[in-house]
Amino acid sequence: MTEPALVRPAAHADLGATARLAGKLVRMHHAFDAQRFMLLENVEAGYERFFASQLASPDAVILVADRAGTIVGYAYGALEGRNWNNLLEACGAIHDVFVDAEARRHGVARALVTEMLRRLEALGAPRVVLHTAWANESAQGLFAALGFRRTMLEMTRERGA
Repeated sequence: MTEPALVRPAAHADLGATARLAGKLVRMHHAFDAQRFMLLENVEAGYERFFASQLASPDAVILVADRAGTIVGYAYGALEGRNWNNLLEACGAIHDVFVDAEARRHGVARALVTEMLRRLEALGAPRVVLHTAWANESAQGLFAALGFRRTMLEMTRERGA
């Protein structure tokens, strides 16, 4: 039996492991569509700096899934203001959810998203919005099971197409 993961707020000591998972998330998206999803050199260092800047923000939530001292997943979300470009009222936004491959299919992502929803709603979010890659059908299934509905479809066209 796999030991359950404890979902908790990220601490400064978790940021290196969390940034490594974020790098895997970026590479996964880049593999889905290299023209749409950027892949920066040393993306992990950039994520570690960014997450460090978010730890003290009262409007940001960084959660980790800790299994026996190993970070096996993370989620990042924040309160967002009204966005006229997207015709979106103020909301909570889940920006990242990622679980390392060996920890998948054990409820870790569900636990991360459920706790993120709880925390964003506690911060006053009247709704929570997220984006998921078109190719990531397993994530879409999880989000739908947790009550998310489809509201937008992004389409991309490259110059010269």
